[in-house]
Amino acid sequence: MLAVNYTTLRDNMKTYMDKITDDYETMIVTRKDNKNVVMLSEESYNNMMENIYVMGNKSNYDWLMESKTQLENGMVSTHDLPEVEADE
Repeated sequence: MLAVNYTTLRDNMKTYMDKITDDYETMIVTRKDNKNVVMLSEESYNNMMENIYVMGNKSNYDWLMESKTQLENGMVSTHDLPEVEADE
């Protein structure tokens, strides 16, 4: 996680935004009176919101945990998928 003050961010906005999006960094922008802001990429934000939604639903959470346990215990199988023509 990066931390930068507002003035430095403003002077180097493109560089910091590229670092956030390209390197999946999260940045704290420090401001007066401790009114800080967190910056993250849209991709990271969407991922976080999806995780909050999935993990916030007990049925989804239980299903994921059961699947994880099955995977860890080697209870998996593989299947070949049929080829599909481009015009189908």
